[in-house]
Amino acid sequence: MSETDVNTTDVLVIGGGTGGYSTALRAASLGLRVVLAERDLIGGTCLHRGCVPSKAMLHAAELVDGIAEARERWGVQATVDSLDWPALVATRDTLVERNHQGVAGHLRTAGVRVVKGTARLTGPRTARVEGAGEFTARRGIVLATGSRPRLLPGLAADGRRVVTSDDALFAAALPASVLVLGGGAIGVEYASFHRSMGAEVTLVEAAGRLLPMEDEDVGRHLARGLKKRGITVRTGSTLTGTELLPDGVRATVRTPRGGEQVVEAERLLVAVGRAPVTDGLDLAAAGLTPDERGFVAPADWSRLETAVPGVHVVGDLLPPPSPGLAHASFAEGLLVAETLAGLPSRPVDYATVPRVTYSSPQTASVGRTEAEARVSGLDIKVNTLPLAATAKGMVHGQGGMVKVIAAADGAGGAGGAATGRVLGVHLVGPHVSEMIAESQLIVGWDAEPADVAHHIHAHPTLSEAVGETFLTLAGRGLHQH
Repeated sequence: MSETDVNTTDVLVIGGGTGGYSTALRAASLGLRVVLAERDLIGGTCLHRGCVPSKAMLHAAELVDGIAEARERWGVQATVDSLDWPALVATRDTLVERNHQGVAGHLRTAGVRVVKGTARLTGPRTARVEGAGEFTARRGIVLATGSRPRLLPGLAADGRRVVTSDDALFAAALPASVLVLGGGAIGVEYASFHRSMGAEVTLVEAAGRLLPMEDEDVGRHLARGLKKRGITVRTGSTLTGTELLPDGVRATVRTPRGGEQVVEAERLLVAVGRAPVTDGLDLAAAGLTPDERGFVAPADWSRLETAVPGVHVVGDLLPPPSPGLAHASFAEGLLVAETLAGLPSRPVDYATVPRVTYSSPQTASVGRTEAEARVSGLDIKVNTLPLAATAKGMVHGQGGMVKVIAAADGAGGAGGAATGRVLGVHLVGPHVSEMIAESQLIVGWDAEPADVAHHIHAHPTLSEAVGETFLTLAGRGLHQH
């Protein structure tokens, strides 16, 4: 097929990451003809450079940590003789490729036509895909071109001494020391991984706490857990200068009190966020203009449709409140596909999208932070339970907490019980990524503490800490008053 050919379809999706391929799969299942244009690999950042490979590596890190814990805490005389980095990478890449082939197979089975090439908009319903020709979309075009790591002005990545998360993921070898710039989820995860693998790690965050978008107690407990593992955490600190050395970097860090600290490391990992990708897309040809940060904002969030009718946006191109998370983009893809098919679809409730950081310890949250709830003017009740207050929490020995924020609604119940709906749940500790689904349902269904308290949590489990927290808020606490 030549570039002069004109192809007509119902839906043209530009970008094959989580948002793009979920849109394509759902639209095809609804009987629409779908073309998916992707210039790189189906699965996008999440599958190839983010969620999947990084969590595979973090699992390996957890195994290494487990061996150390077995020896130091449980009397199991096990040691890590060496780390076969190529073998770890091979296992990671095998898992990624299996997922890649699975997604590609789903698209083929669904009847989605996948076109490899760079797409450029030529109008509100048309686009040219390099090597495949001109495409017209009768129902609409979906922009799902994703994001890339941000860099700081004047700080260029060379892939060896100054690296992004992409570079760190595919490094030929592990560093002996690393300075991580950025205490958001990506920075914290990479700091945690490198420490597990034996590196000396310094983590620098400009805000006053780690994970600054999360509840203050989450950042505090996380920092405590990372410091316990030997990670140097510098919050309220900024990078003021860098010097490239033959085998690393020398960085100057300004501390909260105005002092300066010099940190030398084999690698400087810049993890200061991600930027939307629109280069080469020619948004202007469709009548679109990105905002000053590069995002393409919808005019109608209930449909994720831009000011240009028929042009929709999903995934990392969306500004907040979309959180730039893969699982949120799945929901966005479903919404847009159903909208294009003419079906009613519930808008994405961003307030109930769970947020997870897969470090050690992990964090997981859903809903409002305590500060957000107080700023809203609501009368609230807050209950926090240390995980170490439960038997299973003691077994794991990582510390952590469960924190629940509920509306008091002014009435109150017996024993000072909170009688309003649950506004937010925040977890820190081992395996809390697998515990957040219950809390998502609690917040999403506007449950009250008493609604949760009568459900029985298994003992001994980490999840019973969630149950105990709600029992206390409902005025029925057994182990906490």
